Amino acid sequence: MSNRMTVAAVGVHVLDTHVLGIESIPAGSEGQLVETIRMSPAGTAGGTAVVLSRLGATVRSYGAVGTDPVGDTLLALLAREGVDVTGLVRKDEHQTSASVLPVRPNGDRPAWHCIGANGAFALTDLPDDVLDGVTHLHLGGPEFLGGDAAGELLARARSQGITTSVDILAPGDPDMLAWIAAALPHTDFLLPNDEQVLGFTGATTLADGARALLEHGVGCVAVTQGAKGALVVSAEGVVEVPAFPIDADDLVDTTGCGDAFSAGFLRGLSLGRTPADAARLGCATAAQVAQGLGTDAGAYDLTVVEAFAAQ
Repeated sequence: MSNRMTVAAVGVHVLDTHVLGIESIPAGSEGQLVETIRMSPAGTAGGTAVVLSRLGATVRSYGAVGTDPVGDTLLALLAREGVDVTGLVRKDEHQTSASVLPVRPNGDRPAWHCIGANGAFALTDLPDDVLDGVTHLHLGGPEFLGGDAAGELLARARSQGITTSVDILAPGDPDMLAWIAAALPHTDFLLPNDEQVLGFTGATTLADGARALLEHGVGCVAVTQGAKGALVVSAEGVVEVPAFPIDADDLVDTTGCGDAFSAGFLRGLSLGRTPADAARLGCATAAQVAQGLGTDAGAYDLTVVEAFAAQ
């Protein structure tokens, strides 16, 4: 398998604003000084796009943003990371999707989120040449397109020999699974978190939930489970991949760790690794991101992550 990886990252693109060191919201109209407020590109497509670019893939982003300053900033941050943003359409009537993330000292981060232009994204926003020269299609947020439209795009990619992966933004719910079900038979790799798997399927264990998703036609399910790492489930069986321990002093912000795992996992596959070894690279990538604010923090690349994974 060639190491060349050209990714179309399609779907949810968000601008995150992180506010570091928040223990509580000040009372009334009082203020609180904080040390850091930082913006970063995010979303199940946008965050994964950034990390894939860091790991040496060629990445083109596709989705919808507004014509507002939030959109200008998001495009600039993506472009600064080497992501081709010409496929992001700008919609006058919608604001760019954004989140504000007050980050607690332990790395936890509640969120305020505005769906914005992601809710207006449709297949008709994609150019005819979206899949030209692409080796991987990563669809972040199939729920915004709906299962039928998402399935149509994924099937088109598969028919051209393109590897497909899907990450869902919405919380786990059986109705949501029904809404996107038509996309699953065309999905080589599904990249949910543990809460989503249990919520979608009603299963009592992650392995059972992942197996239930395989029955919907998914090729392989790689589930993130926070500090416990990942679970990779396919027809070959179930493999547990532990997370890399992070010293409490080094843990900054867990925002984007799922997107980072997705990117590391997909990059590992493109390098010819087994799904379990690719998941190890995914966990190592997530650990890098947890030690900074946002997916684009620090200066990690594939060499750094591979060295970390080899520990």
